[in-house]
Amino acid sequence: MTSRMLANLNLNKRWNSTSERLNHHQSTTQLHKRAGSGSLVNLNAATKNTPTGNELRHGVRDGAYFEDDGMIKFYLRGRPIIVYAPTDVMETYSWSKMNMAPTSKLKIEWVYGYRGRDCRSNLHLLPTGEMIYFIAAVVVLFNVDEQQQRHYVGHTDDVKCLVVHPNKLLIASGQTTGHDRKEGKAHVRIWNSVSLHTLHVIGLGDFQNSISCLAFSKADGGTFLVAIDDSTHHNLSLWDWQKGEKGTKITETKCSSELVVAVEFHPMDRYSFVTCGKGHVCFWTFENGTISRKMGLLEQRDKPKYVTCLAFADNGDVLSGDSNGSISIWSRGSTSILKILRNAHQGPVFALLVLKDGRIVSGGGKDGQLILWDPSYRRTGYVAEIAEIHGNVRALSQGKGSQILVGTTRNCIVGGNFDIPFSPLVEGHTGELWAVCAHPNQNQFLSAGYDQRIQLWDSMSRSLIWSKDVAESLQSACFSPDGSLLVVGTSVGKWMAMDAQTRDVYDTHIDGHEPIQVVKMSPNGNLLAVGSRDNNIYIYQTGHVDRRPKFNRMGRCTGHSSFITHLDWAVDSIHLRSNSGDHEILFWNTEICRQVAQSSQLRDLQWSSDTCTLSFATFGIWPEGADGSDVNSCCASNSQKLIVSGDDFGRVNLFSFPACQPKSLHHSFGGHSSHVTSVCFLHDDSRVLSTGGNDSSIIQWSLQ
Repeated sequence: MTSRMLANLNLNKRWNSTSERLNHHQSTTQLHKRAGSGSLVNLNAATKNTPTGNELRHGVRDGAYFEDDGMIKFYLRGRPIIVYAPTDVMETYSWSKMNMAPTSKLKIEWVYGYRGRDCRSNLHLLPTGEMIYFIAAVVVLFNVDEQQQRHYVGHTDDVKCLVVHPNKLLIASGQTTGHDRKEGKAHVRIWNSVSLHTLHVIGLGDFQNSISCLAFSKADGGTFLVAIDDSTHHNLSLWDWQKGEKGTKITETKCSSELVVAVEFHPMDRYSFVTCGKGHVCFWTFENGTISRKMGLLEQRDKPKYVTCLAFADNGDVLSGDSNGSISIWSRGSTSILKILRNAHQGPVFALLVLKDGRIVSGGGKDGQLILWDPSYRRTGYVAEIAEIHGNVRALSQGKGSQILVGTTRNCIVGGNFDIPFSPLVEGHTGELWAVCAHPNQNQFLSAGYDQRIQLWDSMSRSLIWSKDVAESLQSACFSPDGSLLVVGTSVGKWMAMDAQTRDVYDTHIDGHEPIQVVKMSPNGNLLAVGSRDNNIYIYQTGHVDRRPKFNRMGRCTGHSSFITHLDWAVDSIHLRSNSGDHEILFWNTEICRQVAQSSQLRDLQWSSDTCTLSFATFGIWPEGADGSDVNSCCASNSQKLIVSGDDFGRVNLFSFPACQPKSLHHSFGGHSSHVTSVCFLHDDSRVLSTGGNDSSIIQWSLQ
């Protein structure tokens, strides 16, 4: 097959009844409707032919090929989907043939972002000079000076916490429960930070929901590991982690019925550790195989709602920050407060850091300030502020020399000190991500999401070129064919056209009040197709007024019975194909904004892109037993040799193009912890980009 060709059945009859189930996870958003039972569509008498495959109704692999018409029929959730083979492959096409996996594979090259919005104590500096932190299912080891990342990818779902062993070589990281059948339950992985080799997998089947806090013992060199899960009683378990591949659980107890946010071993007392959280501080001791606790006595006057962080002074005192903005000092071995530093911050104290010289840094979760205290708990007068655009303080760590590393609530990491302003080292998104698109002729790409932020990145320097905040959550984006113009669609029916370099907004339109699911410009740049969740496709003509781009609506393509999910333009810049949430494939003549009734007539049409997940060239990307919402996105390479897809299970999948066989073998790659909402190739096919929905991450993959 020498060119991209696709044709589909015109579904002349709608289902008599449609039972659509919206899977909108506003928290785990998956915008797909699932069709229910109803009468089947008219198959245009194709069933008179003899199929070459078993015509069953269980999925893509249980379909049929009708040789006379060159028609393929398969099913999604019981609904028949029909596509037509191009004429140059009709005679040689075989339903039973297997599409082999490509020789190329993907490898994580760079991960954009940091999880700071809802995780704590997850930023450290290793002796290798690398910062260690996590986002999605990846633990990132980032050498800022060399601008190199390494990645630990042993986890199968969201990493929620990590701790560095006292030897500074080993890492323990805990994850939430996920999809993976073998290691999908919440567990802790202990691994070598140099070799990235996993040494122990602890607690599979012992933890509930996720691991929220971890700590190695310190006074004995790290023999024990304490873990707290996210169950109703926030169970606390103590492990001799070195005994066997799975470690040995010594004991377990209920920690608190309220939220627990931190646990820390005392650096001087071998069998002592502290936990804190909503309305409590607990002091724990471990003796003779049993754990006992004593509640810290919080002052009743202005009792804080949360105790938010812990640290240990050089003299052994316990330091705790709280939601009132105060810092409490607890004498070693005591459950009573020795001293309170009131109004240390406006808003909560989210992080405490004891520097190598004994001085203390406190970080504000609302005022964005860092305050320096001397070892006697007195203000030194040094105050630093984190720029509002980067967020407030979430985590603190000692960097190289006098540098302080700060993880922020806006998923950034900044570095600096009280003499040098803080500047960004890692940047990312803070909300659900739905859009990524590659520049048509440069090594740049755009990302946009529900944090109302558009960001343009350089894939070679792995840096942010510019960022723009808008007033609406963003759902979709595309470049013009020459790369000079950007179009972004919002979640409220509005879309904007702007300059790709200056960020100036040239034109704004509103089409309904539903999310703009997809925007796509024609190959000649003269037309724009806007696919909405209101089931319509709006066609605009591009022009210029006073040398500024303007868009005039030509018409509306109506006929889909569910929301638009994907669009592709033909190379003639006239014809358009579309997929919808109920697995419908329609074709359009955009000159008159009308549906092409006989879709088989377009079987040899060449397409400028292959992003529709349902087409002759792409139906093989659907897994066996697919329910219609498993595959969220796909994109063929510009060379037409590969096609990549993103699914609901956090996987990025690489196929040979075209994926036009029911048995299309592929390579599958993990890293995301949420549904992969968008994938694309760079203009030169050297890399793949993917967005992870709720995990707020962008992963850049290199082709190996």
